[in-house]
Amino acid sequence: MFVFTQKAKIFAAALTLIGLIMVVIGFNTAGHEAEGHDAHATEMHAAHSDEAHAEEAHDEAMDAPHSEEGEEAHAEHAEEAHAEGHGGHEDHGAANRPWAALLVNTIFFLGIGIGTLFFLAIQYAAQAGWSAGILRVMESVALFVGIPMLGMLFLVITGTMDMHHVWHWMQDGIMDPASPNYDSIIAGKEGYLNDTFFTLRTVAYLVIWAGAAYLLRRNSLKEDQLPEGQNLFFTQRKLAATFIVLYAVTSSTSAWDWIMSIDTHWFSTLFGWYTFAGMFVTALTVLNVLVMYLRVNNYLPWVNENHQHDLGKFMFAFSVFWTYLWFSQYMLIWYSDIPEETPYYLARFGEYKTLFITMLALNFIMPVLVLMSRDSKRIMGFILLAAVFVLAGHWMDHYIMIMPGSVGYNYGFGWVEIGGFLFYAGLLLFVIQRNLAAAPLKMKNHAMIHESKLFHQ
Repeated sequence: MFVFTQKAKIFAAALTLIGLIMVVIGFNTAGHEAEGHDAHATEMHAAHSDEAHAEEAHDEAMDAPHSEEGEEAHAEHAEEAHAEGHGGHEDHGAANRPWAALLVNTIFFLGIGIGTLFFLAIQYAAQAGWSAGILRVMESVALFVGIPMLGMLFLVITGTMDMHHVWHWMQDGIMDPASPNYDSIIAGKEGYLNDTFFTLRTVAYLVIWAGAAYLLRRNSLKEDQLPEGQNLFFTQRKLAATFIVLYAVTSSTSAWDWIMSIDTHWFSTLFGWYTFAGMFVTALTVLNVLVMYLRVNNYLPWVNENHQHDLGKFMFAFSVFWTYLWFSQYMLIWYSDIPEETPYYLARFGEYKTLFITMLALNFIMPVLVLMSRDSKRIMGFILLAAVFVLAGHWMDHYIMIMPGSVGYNYGFGWVEIGGFLFYAGLLLFVIQRNLAAAPLKMKNHAMIHESKLFHQ
């Protein structure tokens, strides 16, 4: 039976509190920086506009006869041009940064919960026997999914309340033809991208995902109370199959909603799969490290190196799968060179080029070098090293997907980026350990628990 010690509780609580304090500091700091940035930008734009209009007025004055009507007409023209210069879409990059950083961490940690929940459902739907001994570990991680989903709902609601503009399409007047902020392309997507439907979809994801995690866990605990020889395996299998079908749809639509709609003019038919692959390999990595920790501390004596090896194979395989999807998306856009598609990568090969290349190396090259051989998937030091690369790489991947479209060049790594990570990490550690301690780690009546115990390759 796992024991959630007092020291572990204090550590998890301290991480959460420190992270929360850093996030609050980051939001306050960003507010002052945004005010200074906006004032400076306004002054620079006004100076540039005045200078340009002065040159234009001088040229017209040299070419046109000097008359009172001509001077009045030129003054009106200058005022109109100056007003037009201040129209168009507003630059909210500096003010968006803490919100965007919070979104990065929310989606990254959401991937850990939802990816593990999907893996748990796959075990039941596929009637897998090897994994029966670690299903309680999967349940403990999957139950975390509700917390980042609440964080996502908070971000969506504050966006609809005009508290931030991480999602560009939420700006006032952007779908109104009479507004200077009007964008005809975004207006064409109003049927899908509107505040009400966007919020309702987020609530639906919360209900479906958190509800599935709760039901699978409830039935698992209920199964332990049944007389020996009875189980709820087929009930769990039906529930898991239903969730997989729903997740097949919602995994893509949620990626379109929360990430792809940041770059509203751009779209990719592979984006849903690409986002899913990144979340799934992140979840597999956390699960692998957690099982390794529990084995080292003798909490899972029925789990052997063959189970660890299979988890390592999943981790390696889906790192390669993620790379395949990354290359497929990038190569097709690069080859076709369509103006509507290329700006997405041009932005990331500009100011974000170093991060972009580093992310690719961490997510593909390093896992391949570390986990390629059979023996390396059984050596805990290699698994831990690969885990560090994968987790850092996929956090950076989410950062690169979100930041360019929401903050532009106003990115960085400061209070909210680090604080948001610590905040969610503390909550994750607390929830996982609490769930591990709430029930025996070995399922009493699972139909395949004996098969898992004898698993070998």
